[in-house]
Amino acid sequence: MPTIMHQISDPKIAFAYLRPACVLLTKAPTVTDVETLSAQLKEIDDATLQQLQEYVLFPLRFVLKVPGTKKDKLVQAVAEAMSHVLETTCVQSWETLRDLLSELCLCLCTPTDPGKPAETSEELKSAVLRCLDALLHAAYGDIIFKLFEPIMLPGIGSAISLLLALGEKERSRDVQLAALKCLQALTLQCDCTQEHVVPSSQERGALGSTMASFLPGITMAVSRIITGDLRHGHAVTVRAIKVWYRTVGLVMEDAQLQAGEPCRTAPPDLGRLSQLMVHRSQDWVKSTTGRLSSLLKKIISCSSAHQHWRVRLEMVELGEHLLARCSRSLGECVGLLLEALVGAVNDEEPRVRKRCEVVLREVSQRNQSRSSDMNSSSAQTFTDILSENLHSLATSLPRLMRTSDDQKKLFVLNVFLGYLKVLGSQVSVVLNSAAHLQRISKALMQVLELDVMDVRIVEERSYAATIETSSDSYNSYAARIQRRHFLYFTDEKIFSLLMEICRTLGYYGNIYLLTDHFLDLYQQSSAYRKQAAMVLNEIVRGAAGISVATEAQGLESQVWGKSVTQDDLKVAVVSIMEEYTSLNNWH
Repeated sequence: MPTIMHQISDPKIAFAYLRPACVLLTKAPTVTDVETLSAQLKEIDDATLQQLQEYVLFPLRFVLKVPGTKKDKLVQAVAEAMSHVLETTCVQSWETLRDLLSELCLCLCTPTDPGKPAETSEELKSAVLRCLDALLHAAYGDIIFKLFEPIMLPGIGSAISLLLALGEKERSRDVQLAALKCLQALTLQCDCTQEHVVPSSQERGALGSTMASFLPGITMAVSRIITGDLRHGHAVTVRAIKVWYRTVGLVMEDAQLQAGEPCRTAPPDLGRLSQLMVHRSQDWVKSTTGRLSSLLKKIISCSSAHQHWRVRLEMVELGEHLLARCSRSLGECVGLLLEALVGAVNDEEPRVRKRCEVVLREVSQRNQSRSSDMNSSSAQTFTDILSENLHSLATSLPRLMRTSDDQKKLFVLNVFLGYLKVLGSQVSVVLNSAAHLQRISKALMQVLELDVMDVRIVEERSYAATIETSSDSYNSYAARIQRRHFLYFTDEKIFSLLMEICRTLGYYGNIYLLTDHFLDLYQQSSAYRKQAAMVLNEIVRGAAGISVATEAQGLESQVWGKSVTQDDLKVAVVSIMEEYTSLNNWH
């Protein structure tokens, strides 16, 4: 077993032990000298190092402030030594916090542009970012909130710009992740396992007010990371999504905006810098929501069907976070956020699916409690939003099926099916609207249009005729199962999903209403006859509970059972069979 190193706990002994190395660094610093001090620091216990914090940081900071160019290895060694000090002590001085933040950012940026990363090694950037993260976590008490006073806007702005540039343009995945994590820590949104300062409502309001100045830059840059090059890996995308929604949630929080802006008077000596301050007025909230809505559309389009399940799970967290905190201020985005959630109801990954169901139930319960409030009587109900989204999606479904790739088609159909499952028994209420029923049925008719001109149909029939002359009964049976060819898709998964949509309509909808409506389409239009028959067959199967997912995914906590009786089902089947066998349909 390795021997346990005895750490120095006497401040006087520790001071005498560290002094030679500290003095040497102020004369002619080298990488070896820094590494020597770094090794000695690890021999001091935490309480003693806290007392000597300012003393040991001075020579390390001195090395960074020496004029002229410095080798990457030297700066890296200094950052690593400082990281150890900051990770084991608390920063209690505002001046130390402010100056160290500035000095560390200068190690990362070009001399002429504080917001542009310097051409330095990946190892140096990683070391400095680790040190910066340690500094922000080491800030003790309320000194961290001084960073968000008006006088600090330029400095904080430069730091944010630098971290965003590293997160967006750096080729190293580790540096990207470290930069985004620092950005979270800088805005007090870090979610790591360390202890964090918890702001009061007043402090959170001041923080949100300051970050409002940087919201456009952060949301646009982080959106580009999320929707950009997929080669940076899912971990970067997940972290970027987290930064995006937590920043938006901080600035657009309903509780802050309803309480009113904190009284912040710009110091008289601030001059033109007062123009950086943002007042979150109603007009500002409205215009900002519009811009966020545009960004959110791009993020949802790119990430909700992402190949990695952790990205899809983080999109569920995005919806939960913003709907829980900003549903009033982000009113224009509520439909989009629900769409992102509903799209995950049928996710292939059980962890995503389970989390989505929990979130949707919470959203529904919050909406019901708000709607029951007399002051919120005009609020749009959850069901209304879902039904409007379903109607809108049904309207655009034929176009999307014509123009999208197969992955996008599958996502859109999953969203469509998700709306039906989340609405549950409310589907029958939604379909009582003639406009909704008409739009959904026409969408299904157009999407299921058969391709009768495909030469493969003739080829398959010729092949089938050849097989039927053989003695193999199994092959003969298989040949009689005619393959369908559709105009707008070829993937069997898409067809299966469309059939599941029809069965779900039959399971939750009014069997009489649906049967009458699709029989009318069958009778009225020869163009829709084949599609209407397919839909009717699946509606009956769904009403009978065949091949329908019946887990508790509706708006209420209980499982919705089938409302159709055997007699209802028999009447519907008889009417369909009578139509199929009617002489009008046979020559």
